[in-house]
Amino acid sequence: MRAHEAGALHADIGQHGPEWLREPADVNDLLPQLWPRTVTRGSDGVLRIAGIPVTELAAEFGTPVFLLDEADLRARAAAYRDAFAAAFDGLAGADVYYAGKSFLSKAVARWIAEEGLRLDVCTGGELAVALAAGIDPALIGFHGNNKSLSELDRAISAGVGRIVLDSFDEIDRLAGLAAERGVRAPVMIRVTVGVEAHTHEYIATAHEDQKFGFSLNRGNTGAPGGAAAEAVRRVLAAPSLRLLGLHSHIGSQIYDAAGFEVSTRRVLELAAQIRAEHGIELPELDLGGGFGIAYTTQDEVFEPIEIATALAKIVEHECAAYGLAVPRVSVEPGRSISGPAACTLYEVGTVKQVELDGGATRKYVSVDGGMSDNIRTALYDASYSCTLASRASAAPPALARVVGKHCESGDIVVRDEFLPADVSPGDLIVVPGTGAYGRAMASNYNHVPRPGVVAVADGTARVIVRAETEDDLLRLDVG
Repeated sequence: MRAHEAGALHADIGQHGPEWLREPADVNDLLPQLWPRTVTRGSDGVLRIAGIPVTELAAEFGTPVFLLDEADLRARAAAYRDAFAAAFDGLAGADVYYAGKSFLSKAVARWIAEEGLRLDVCTGGELAVALAAGIDPALIGFHGNNKSLSELDRAISAGVGRIVLDSFDEIDRLAGLAAERGVRAPVMIRVTVGVEAHTHEYIATAHEDQKFGFSLNRGNTGAPGGAAAEAVRRVLAAPSLRLLGLHSHIGSQIYDAAGFEVSTRRVLELAAQIRAEHGIELPELDLGGGFGIAYTTQDEVFEPIEIATALAKIVEHECAAYGLAVPRVSVEPGRSISGPAACTLYEVGTVKQVELDGGATRKYVSVDGGMSDNIRTALYDASYSCTLASRASAAPPALARVVGKHCESGDIVVRDEFLPADVSPGDLIVVPGTGAYGRAMASNYNHVPRPGVVAVADGTARVIVRAETEDDLLRLDVG
């Protein structure tokens, strides 16, 4: 949603917030679907993650800080691994690629590999992290709509398992590099299927008017399969490229399988056209990902086995309709693995009660982070939840807006949530669901150092991404 940085933020919502938000009977309650699996609240009211009180974590590591539950992330990765193995057993099998763009560090890359997942990267920087972590390059997929010559060359040199082609320029670029090196680069072709997922316009990626992939639209030529079919012809004509299959992705934060049914049908229609025109059946099909997570009480999500079963039925049915052998399928559930596994710990700095039109009021709770560590509320109009984490409270619930410390009226962390009416400076607040695209999209706006990431497991905590300091910022400023 494009909106003025102030105007859209001040709608008259009265005392009760948005329609879906309900005043809790007990403001101290935790909704399990929003939190990492090891999060509990002790009798003292203090939140614990992996058995460690957040008050101790704040004292040791400072705030703001991302707290990543290692056991939770591993369990979610394993659940996808097992679900897709079971659902596609008896077919051609399935691979699960963790989408590194949601959050990537060397430690997380190793955890993902240890749980039997593959890894999807989309820049040279992400590839560098994966290789530094010791990930087998054959298990890495490389995405991106504008991969540079150096990035492609590094991918070829490393032996990346597949490169997802996104433009005719890239086909020529990669074919030339691979020929120079005397190798056949394994590639997939990203197909834009014309399906709009019910999500924010900036994260819906399969409609026609956007930067990713090759369209199936016939366009001015009227040729079946459009640009995607032409991309197939060019790849097959390049001796230095080896076509593995087709790839589609319809967006992020998706809560149902309807879009996948339509997109699969359209991609397999192209696969049938390829067989008719070129006499080959492609061995692989990537259906993308974007499976949603619960950020607030309004969100209900799939379990991995439900997703895997639904996709297996869709693929098998559509392949039968076109008389195609079922290909090996891959998916990319990035956010739904990393997102719920981490939360952000903040300290409250100021509390301000603001009178609105009509006699309503809103409590503004300012924390020591903000849009520099979570841009999604401002960028995507995203909703989050939060809770008082450093003590119990007997105060009644009060509608609050949690905001950051940046010089922007759009600097909102949690737009609407009920917190105890006595929330005060010095209290700790935790926001769940920040494992995906929190640290990954963090910035140094207003010269605020980016928070670190602390992994917690079995009663221990360790830094896996160091918090930045002002010295780090000044080191880059060469004057």
